[in-house]
Amino acid sequence: MLAKVDSCSVVGIDGFIVEVEVDISYGLPVFNIVGLPEVSVRESKDRVKTAIKNSGYAFPMDRVVVNLAPADVKKDGTGFDLPIAMGILAASGALSPDKINDYLISGELSLDGKVKPVKAVLPYALAAKENGYQGIIIPFENAREAAMVSGIDVLPVTSLSQTVDFFSGFAGIEKVHMDLKQLSGFKDSACEMDFSEVSGQFHAKRALEIAAAGSHSVLMTGPPGSGKSMLAKRLPTILPELTFEEAIEVTQIYSVQGFIADKNSSVFSRPFRSPHHTISEAGLVGGGSKPAPGEISLAHNGVLFLDELPEFKKNVLEVLRQPFEDGKVSIVRAGRRAAYPSQFMLVAAMNPCPCGYLSDPMGKCTCTQPQIQKYRSKISGPLLDRIDIQIEVPRVEYKDLAGGTEGEGSSLIRKRVNKARKIQEERLKKSDLFSNAKMSSRHLKVFCPLDGECEKLLEQAVDVLGFSVRACHSVIRVARTIADLEAEPEIKRDHLAEAVQFRSFDRGFGQSC
Repeated sequence: MLAKVDSCSVVGIDGFIVEVEVDISYGLPVFNIVGLPEVSVRESKDRVKTAIKNSGYAFPMDRVVVNLAPADVKKDGTGFDLPIAMGILAASGALSPDKINDYLISGELSLDGKVKPVKAVLPYALAAKENGYQGIIIPFENAREAAMVSGIDVLPVTSLSQTVDFFSGFAGIEKVHMDLKQLSGFKDSACEMDFSEVSGQFHAKRALEIAAAGSHSVLMTGPPGSGKSMLAKRLPTILPELTFEEAIEVTQIYSVQGFIADKNSSVFSRPFRSPHHTISEAGLVGGGSKPAPGEISLAHNGVLFLDELPEFKKNVLEVLRQPFEDGKVSIVRAGRRAAYPSQFMLVAAMNPCPCGYLSDPMGKCTCTQPQIQKYRSKISGPLLDRIDIQIEVPRVEYKDLAGGTEGEGSSLIRKRVNKARKIQEERLKKSDLFSNAKMSSRHLKVFCPLDGECEKLLEQAVDVLGFSVRACHSVIRVARTIADLEAEPEIKRDHLAEAVQFRSFDRGFGQSC
């Protein structure tokens, strides 16, 4: 007898339907799975067989063939355990297959028949909705994640026998719902960090406010203990709150990786990823024998913080360039192709020299000029040219530490950032852009006209400071953001001058590389 059960798998972060076909025929008792199953799927034979027996059902002593269609796409993961078991029971007549094709089914089986959680449930739920299924049957632990998708029935199960009883009509399963009204205007979870905790560093705070308002990349250079990491960690507290659509995108990526352990923080707040400098290319950008999203995709709609930037391997930093500009990364492996989004804010921090005390009036630098040149040359000119804002973060003076006056809190800064973002959205609504940082030269001509004074100032920046064309474009984008923060419709000379100030620090790199 033949039975069909629908399940799901993922390519990149998108789910696609997998039809689990089960045929039971007379012959020697053989259990085969075909359709390009990976090791984790092939091993499901023993789990499924044992789970069926320990749940009180008879496993057919005939020839059992399971086909996973489409057969030309590799399938991996443990989520096919439950649909294979349901297909076998349906083909053997142990349950009625009437309603079984109205639902997508996914879940891992333990040997006693219990259903265990799986990865990528949110992409499965989205695929179920897009393909017109009535609902999705998933493990109980994955219910909240799947319930983020409205318009389908989310039925969580805890065991194989509960699933069989549901399709046999002996018992029902309580649907799980999520109140989308509460989530549509949700706030980040209570932030333990706030910009008011940062003493002094008004220049750096201003730079990060501009970066947050326009989604610009930032490089902070300064001696150890000047507060670079402290500032970077507080940047998400002044970024606009995630929209529900952005939260879905972030959750898809984390779901594929199985990182939805703490749903209240990892789903509903902007990601902040800070990989160690020993990370590999595949760890940062994504890839591996089985393509998986890297840190740049896990930082999607959030912040990627690279501390001690020159300590990263040069080849690792160079692979950032293309996904940083394109906002996505494509991974191609033998027989596999996956695309992951990577719209992130790059924030980097570094010391000015190997010992960290170059140009620090209170510290004595012990580095030789060749050592400084070698240290700085680890950051290539093309990568540095793509960073819009480059600032120096000096040592904090004692009067700022002991002043007793708190700076502006994150909530006040965020209000200004939100106003600037709304101005950008209105301006860029007819394009695919969402922030000033993503404007190309074509957009700059349309949205960022310069008057005579601004043109003259920009010409001086090119002639005196040696700005490249890309650097000029960065200055104009930052100036546009500064004007948005002041609600000015046109870029003025003061805006452009401040933007040049945030860019002029890279001259030292050009001389040392």
